[in-house]
Amino acid sequence: MQVDIQSFKERGCVTVSGLFTNDEVARYRQHFMDMRRSGTYPGDFGGVDMQSNDPLKRYPRLIHMHRWDQVSLDWMIDPRLGAVFRQLLGKEPLAVQTMLYFKPAGARGQALHQDQYYLRVQPGTCIAAWMALDDCHEENGCLQVVPGSHDLPVLCPVDADTSESFTDVTVPLSANMQPEPVIMKAGDVFFFNGQLIHGSFPNRSPSRFRRALIGHYIDADAEQVAKYYHPVLRFDGTTVDLDVAKGGGQCGVWVDEDGTEVVEMSGQLA
Repeated sequence: MQVDIQSFKERGCVTVSGLFTNDEVARYRQHFMDMRRSGTYPGDFGGVDMQSNDPLKRYPRLIHMHRWDQVSLDWMIDPRLGAVFRQLLGKEPLAVQTMLYFKPAGARGQALHQDQYYLRVQPGTCIAAWMALDDCHEENGCLQVVPGSHDLPVLCPVDADTSESFTDVTVPLSANMQPEPVIMKAGDVFFFNGQLIHGSFPNRSPSRFRRALIGHYIDADAEQVAKYYHPVLRFDGTTVDLDVAKGGGQCGVWVDEDGTEVVEMSGQLA
């Protein structure tokens, strides 16, 4: 399996088409829909309310399922994902998080952000594997990314529009930056750098879900990651002891420099 490494280096992202089969995807969809409908789990911070008018309260995301669900753990350290990461990173990957986004019809999206803002990996950054469990397009709220933005530092967040996003912070873009849709088929996996600016718009489909199974990873040279992402796993399932990354630090803000917008490291992370 050959991966477009050059595209990943230049754009900060690459899609590997058909990495998982239609039958596998169907089983994952059924597994996680059954799981979501059957109760609450660790990470359901807002609870589950199947009577709510808010689709995201009926189907809130699942987080860190690999810690208590074998299906999720097996996917997280699947050899096919590991093989792609080794090509992209040139070294061994380490696994730190799983998530399942249901995004039913009418659900809000997620404001533009950078994963490294949350994971605080040092040295280096994180990398994500985003697998489509449904065909993803603009109507049902596919991913939106800003290619090339992985070369930026972590930017200081600002308030997001919570009528469009379930998260309340976003990163500002310069005037010449524009997000692009990532159109995917179920079973495709989108790999992207942890500093790539990405997010999604609301699901405006009248009836379709936009479900996605996501893993976050770091490379074997990392020494620290935020506390929320421990324990850290190798692809053989064994654990690695890393330090807990401290909070705070500098973040970038856009400033005008002789008529050109540039990033200045003058802000402070919480």
